[in-house]
Order: sequence, then C-alpha cells, then structure tokens
Amino acid sequence: MSSEPTVSAHQKAPGGLANWLGLGFMRLLALLPLNGVRALGWLLGRVLHAVAGRRRRIALTNWALCFPDQPAAEREAAVRRHFVLFAQAWLDRSWLWEASPAVVRRRLVLKGDLGALEGDRPTVLFAPHFVGMDAGWTAITAHLSRRFCGIYAEQLNPDVDRWMAQGRQRFGDPHIVAMRQGLKPLVSALRDGLPLYLLPDMDYGTRDSVFVPFFGVPTATLTSLSRFARLSRAQVVPVVSRLTPEGYEVVVHPAWDAYPTADVEADTALMNRRLEGFIAAMPEQYYWVHKRFKSRPPGEPSLYEGVR
Repeated sequence: MSSEPTVSAHQKAPGGLANWLGLGFMRLLALLPLNGVRALGWLLGRVLHAVAGRRRRIALTNWALCFPDQPAAEREAAVRRHFVLFAQAWLDRSWLWEASPAVVRRRLVLKGDLGALEGDRPTVLFAPHFVGMDAGWTAITAHLSRRFCGIYAEQLNPDVDRWMAQGRQRFGDPHIVAMRQGLKPLVSALRDGLPLYLLPDMDYGTRDSVFVPFFGVPTATLTSLSRFARLSRAQVVPVVSRLTPEGYEVVVHPAWDAYPTADVEADTALMNRRLEGFIAAMPEQYYWVHKRFKSRPPGEPSLYEGVR
C-alpha cells in the first residue's frame, strides 16, 4: 500500500475525460468472470513486456543479481511471466474494489495462523511487495473483524487517488494514515491495538535505511519493521499473498520469535533473509520492476548502468 510516490495537494495532476474512461473501464471489468480479467491481464502483460523497455531491463537486472546462476533464457522467460502476473494483479484491482463483497470474499482465501491476529496485541504485519499486496490487505480487512491500520501514499491524479483510497477502505473501517503524516500516528495506532500493514522492502534511499544483504547484494533497506515493533512492543506477523487461478491465497505466518532485538541492523538483515525464503517459493510474483538496488554504499557504482 505504500509503494506509490507521495505528493502534496498542489502537485496533483488535474482529472479529465481519460481518467473518467479509465476508471469506468475498471468498473466494467469487475463485472467479467475472473478468467476474462486474467486473459486481458495476460495480453496487457505481454504488451508491457514488449514496449516498457526500461522496466523490462530493470527487472532483468534485478533477477540477474538475485539469481546469478540461472541461464539467460530462463531469466528472460521468468521476467516475461512476471510482467503478465504484474498486469493481472493490476487489473484484479477492478473486482477487488468494485465487485460485490460476496465475490471478493470468495476469491480471497485467507489461511494460516489466523490466531496470531486475534485479540488486541500490538502487531506489525510484514507484507512484502508481491504482486498481490493489495489483495492481501483486502483479504484481512474483508475476512477479519479486527480493525487494521494502513499507510497510504497520495497519487498524482485526484480521480485515481480517490478511487484507490476508497478501494483500500472498502472493508473493515480501517485507519488509513498518509505517509506525509509521519511516524507518530502509526505508533499511536499500534499501541491502540490496530495491526499495521507494513511494506518495508523497497529502496526509498539511504534515509532511515541500512545496507544489509539481499540475495547477497548490499541493499539499502528500511529499518521500519524493527523500529515500529520496538516502539510499540509489537509482534511481527508476516502476511504473504499469492496470485492463483481462483483469485488469491493470503497466508498469515506465525509471529517471529525473539523479534525485534536491540540490534536494528541485525533485525533488518533477518527480515531480508526471511523475505528471500518467501520469494524462493514464488519468485515470479515478487515486484521486480522497482530499482531494488538503486542506492549504493559510498563509492560503489550503480548496478543499473546503461538502463535507460
């Protein structure tokens, strides 16, 4: 929920006919059977793979850094499949936010250690950037009675911003905090017993980050998972979303033992190691089109040289 750029109100782009038509298309798409939505997603993904050269090269670079022993042909096939899954997940937002509640709940299977989310214990949900991250949020808010807290980055376009904000607040009366509001309201919500859905596994620069290994590459990684858990004395519960032919499977994993510790850097390195395990189970569903290794330690060259 927090991977989009934050903007101020005066920076927002104006709405228009194109926006209205685009949102209308998504609302109509919600009426199709799931296999129809997924077929359109397959087509869109293949087109994006062909025309979005810069994002394709970023994904290929990321994949090569994380899986250096994989043959080039397998790497290229995996990235092609990733673009399809990425596009399918994007179009799935149509029915996540516009289909009937019964349809949404039927297509979202929530399983795993649901007991970890019972009661009012302060909880941070570690929700990695898999293509189904929005489905994961919708699943927990639609299937569970507990109220949750999420972080929201405002969109450049006011029509899209409104649609996305309304979609993410559709179930469970969640408490949504804008990224520009800072740390204090999130810690307050955690201490009040609202689990925080946190996506800390992107490269947002070196501020509030440390360089720790990710698939063996020193990677600027936010320390927010450890810091939020320490500030609110919260347990950390991973929530991992997988796109399936029937919709999504959202798994609540057991809370991590002895986490956090007094060592924020060690905690953040452990987060990355455990994330690697989740990725290994479904590598093509991770968010590879982001420059995950954009920030480099002092003196190290860019890993995306030549990516334009």
